[in-house]
Amino acid sequence: MIQISTLRAKGNWRVPVAAFVAGLTMLIVPFSPGSAEEKIIKSHGFAEFGDLKYPEGFAHFDYVNPDAPKGGELSYAAQGTFDSLNPFTRQGRAAARSADQYESLLYPSYDEPASYYGLVAESLEYPESQDWVIFNMRPDARFSDGTPVTAEDVVFSHNLLLDQGLQSYAEAVRKRIPKAEVLGPHRVKFHFAPDIPRRALITQVGGTPIFSKAWFEADPENRRLDQPRMVPGIGSAPYVMESFDVNRRIVYKRNPDYWGDEINVNVGRNNYDTIRIEYFSDSIAAMEAFKAGEFTFRQENNSKSWATSYDFPALSAGDVVKQELEDGNVPTAAGFVMNMDRPQFADIRVREAVQLAFNFEWTNESLQYGLFQQRHSFWEGTHLEAKGLPEGRELEVLQALGDDLDPALLTSEPIRAHSSQADRQNDRRNLRAAMKLLDEAGWSVGSDGVRRNAEGQTLKVEFLSDDPVLDRIAVPFVDNLKTMGIDAIYNRIDNAQFTLRRRERDFDIISGAYRTSLQPSTGLYQQYGQEAAAFSVFNPAGISGPDIEALIDNIVAATEAEELEANTRALDRVLRSKRFMVPTWYLGKHWVAFWNMYEYPKNLPPYALGVEDLWWINAEKAAELKASGALR
Repeated sequence: MIQISTLRAKGNWRVPVAAFVAGLTMLIVPFSPGSAEEKIIKSHGFAEFGDLKYPEGFAHFDYVNPDAPKGGELSYAAQGTFDSLNPFTRQGRAAARSADQYESLLYPSYDEPASYYGLVAESLEYPESQDWVIFNMRPDARFSDGTPVTAEDVVFSHNLLLDQGLQSYAEAVRKRIPKAEVLGPHRVKFHFAPDIPRRALITQVGGTPIFSKAWFEADPENRRLDQPRMVPGIGSAPYVMESFDVNRRIVYKRNPDYWGDEINVNVGRNNYDTIRIEYFSDSIAAMEAFKAGEFTFRQENNSKSWATSYDFPALSAGDVVKQELEDGNVPTAAGFVMNMDRPQFADIRVREAVQLAFNFEWTNESLQYGLFQQRHSFWEGTHLEAKGLPEGRELEVLQALGDDLDPALLTSEPIRAHSSQADRQNDRRNLRAAMKLLDEAGWSVGSDGVRRNAEGQTLKVEFLSDDPVLDRIAVPFVDNLKTMGIDAIYNRIDNAQFTLRRRERDFDIISGAYRTSLQPSTGLYQQYGQEAAAFSVFNPAGISGPDIEALIDNIVAATEAEELEANTRALDRVLRSKRFMVPTWYLGKHWVAFWNMYEYPKNLPPYALGVEDLWWINAEKAAELKASGALR
């Protein structure tokens, strides 16, 4: 799916389901446009391959507690700042959860990697060719101001994202979805361009956020989608904004008049009366506030904190619970990303040398308490990960790239992250290999120990960050770069500056990530495609190439799972060979700690932790915590 949203504030862990693999149960009925009779598929949901798990008229998802009580407050922390309540702005930083007030026609299942069911849409219909899709909307859907959600709002939202949304999104969608039209008050049709792959087009339009046309048109100059504003928009979702204090907190309340509580995809969900997010400048302050009960749920992302900070009285007394919960998503392809627009990274030997400067084993054992695993693949630990020598269909796919492919990839195993000695920060063997590569690339060491090229230009690298937690990880890495003769610095700046420089790709190296999926599709164009490489916020490295482009085309065009898998493994092999990222680590679990009043379903789904929409508050436990003085 082509990605819409901009970067969210730290601390907001609710993200779209990252993977797609299943299919749909369908009813085929005849339809006669003009003189040609064509079979039309009518369904309550959609997916790319296979059958939907849940039949038409299902009562609720298996992973919810349909009897979950409503009430209480979820409170958690976000790190940094916010200066906008518009999540789609191209400037500034939006408040946590500000995108969640907008619903879409379809909603994902958390226990199927690629299945979507009707939310604002009651059903959809489309021809076997998937040349178009019609959504039949629920007439009772309402915005938070009580006005109906109509087909005109859907078409308006689609066009507004094209006119004022992210450039990478707009350019990709215009080519694929040339027309959206209103067929009736609650019936909308999207037309798809001829001669392009059909995969993910239906889920693309089905996942588009729905805005209130009347709200935007009431003040079009001050309610632009691409500009920051401190006035929330109007959506149709279960929660609305109640209050905010810039850079301190934001509070959402459950809309008592929410239209969709009883529909099957919402049963057992949206259980809190309020959701409060407290903002902190750093993780240490946030941790102390959690201990004091200023907020009551914490998803930990700091290994040192997880290993050493949970020894306070409330945890010993059982008032706070600490747990590890399984995460079934593909590990995010995270690491230290090199900006391919920077001339010092044009030579792959320089990029490989930079990779060799990072010592994962020492970092993990000495700084992260041995809690992580090293990442090698963009689809780590899944059936889409490239392994061994290419063979079968994957080999055929690579051979078809011809001169666009480095021939070494046909006869070698995929690039893996290097191993290092864990007993010292700088692995001398790796640093010697790195310095040899820099020598070969023409960066020679001068009398001052600094490397310069033939033109006398210094090999400079700035590692840019806005996260104090990263300091202790990045500084040893930068020190190793200095040891190799690179003029390297670590520069931590404030959140607003970092957001701006990241968006404008004004950096050498940052800690970044590429989100991956079990069913990759058109979003790959924004992550690795040639046309969007110069400006896409989803491609921090700016990586692209004809070999990558051809494989993305194949993936998007795939109509069978085997073809998708072979091309994705080939893409994984090619991406790893480019060495544009220093792969770091992954966990494969959720680290959570919470005051002992939260409860969750017995069978949490594999593809979402679901704290914000599946968990609930046990009112009796909450009262006991307050009565004992543990919580205010």
